[in-house]
Amino acid sequence: MTQSVAAAPRTGSATQPSPAETRLVIGLLLVSAFVVILNETIMGVALPRLMDDLHISAATGQWLTTGFLLTMAVVIPITGFLLQRFNTRPVFVWAMSLFSAGTLIAVLAPGFIVLLVGRIVQASGTAIMMPLLMTTVLTLIEPAHRGRIMGNISIVISVAPAIGPTISGLILNAFSWRWLFGFVLPIALAALVLGMVKVRNVSTPRKAPIDVLSVVLSAFAFGGIVYGLSSIAEIATTGPAVPVTSLVVGVVALAVFIVRQTRLQRGDRALLDLRTFQTRGFTIPIVAMGISFMAMFGTLILLPIYLERVLGLEVLNVGLLLLPGGLIMGLLSPVVGRIYDRRGPRLLLIPGSILVSAVLWALSTITVHTSVWFVLVAHVVLSIGLALTFTPLFTAALGGLPPRLYSHGSAVLGTAQQLAGAAGTALFVTLLTIGATAAATGGRASSVAAATAAGVHSAFLWGAVISLFGIVASSMVRRPDAPEGAAAPSMH
Repeated sequence: MTQSVAAAPRTGSATQPSPAETRLVIGLLLVSAFVVILNETIMGVALPRLMDDLHISAATGQWLTTGFLLTMAVVIPITGFLLQRFNTRPVFVWAMSLFSAGTLIAVLAPGFIVLLVGRIVQASGTAIMMPLLMTTVLTLIEPAHRGRIMGNISIVISVAPAIGPTISGLILNAFSWRWLFGFVLPIALAALVLGMVKVRNVSTPRKAPIDVLSVVLSAFAFGGIVYGLSSIAEIATTGPAVPVTSLVVGVVALAVFIVRQTRLQRGDRALLDLRTFQTRGFTIPIVAMGISFMAMFGTLILLPIYLERVLGLEVLNVGLLLLPGGLIMGLLSPVVGRIYDRRGPRLLLIPGSILVSAVLWALSTITVHTSVWFVLVAHVVLSIGLALTFTPLFTAALGGLPPRLYSHGSAVLGTAQQLAGAAGTALFVTLLTIGATAAATGGRASSVAAATAAGVHSAFLWGAVISLFGIVASSMVRRPDAPEGAAAPSMH
């Protein structure tokens, strides 16, 4: 009998899967997660087409991405409870059913409102999938072999959002925006049907009460913070009231949420058990991971702006230029996982974090005359650095948790990713806006392109400074000791 996610007695519906069944379950979860996470960034490039077809403004259209991120931020903290209360197969079926239903709604949407509803339903399924994948791996794979599997998970978490704009550009070059969802729908439905037939229950659920107040506080806390950070980029046109109010509400709700969870977890009734942060080796990797995600999402938002507005590239060419970095990250991630299993995290994390910092410093030198090849090489090297950091950080953070905290640790990790991504995007765009405005009004820029280049320079410069803290944090990460009761059947 496998060790339960919630450390429940070894009775009930969970049975020990064979190595072949383990490979099938994790492979199916990996493919499904890749498909659902891909949709997180697929709408950015499509915005101009949607504005024309649906007769909406850019501010309205951005809600197709912002609403997706907001839903993720609200739902992910609840997954800790869901993965304790329900078994593997029904959670998977719910997640893929929601995602498939949202995708179908988006394909058939007659207008913006229905399309937005489809995106929100999609995001509800997406938010469940990643914690489910993480928790299943921790349950089925023994610590000595987790690095290799976490390398595959790194492909999902990092590469899928990175290549989303590229895939979007390729589809839009030949088809309408509806095909962004039309191509995904049959894959999602096939994964749903296959999962209903093949996915085994690998955990024993336990009765876990839901604290309604915690759910409400979580929604205001994480939703408020993500929305506030996402709104900072529009502060020049909307004023500071919306982002400041949203952030204040989010921070206050988060403080109350933390106090309540601290009290509830004494009786194992917390919606999100924060005792994960008491586990040695969990907090530092989460901090380092947050910095890495800020760098990735910040760069993903800045480089297309620079390439289009300064160097004059077409959208499709921008997507293709960013594709090699995403592919290299995907190819390296499993290799990095194998190295982690043999040598531990430091051999990977220290050079990886140094590479990320070095690229950000290099990108802080770009001007209107910078070669597109310089940008391409910089993005490829940045992708290599991120590939060296993501897998060790995921594995080290979650590897030391006791089995009863697997689901909560996965939920905390997913929440941290959303907050870091929103913070990185907001920070880099805000610094871009400030730098460009200062260059234009100060007479240091002779054109809009020059002002934009100055703003990009300023954003990458501050990003490079922040990356130095990532080097320090990465140097402090150690391979976790396997907690008692964490041994599980491997894939071998």
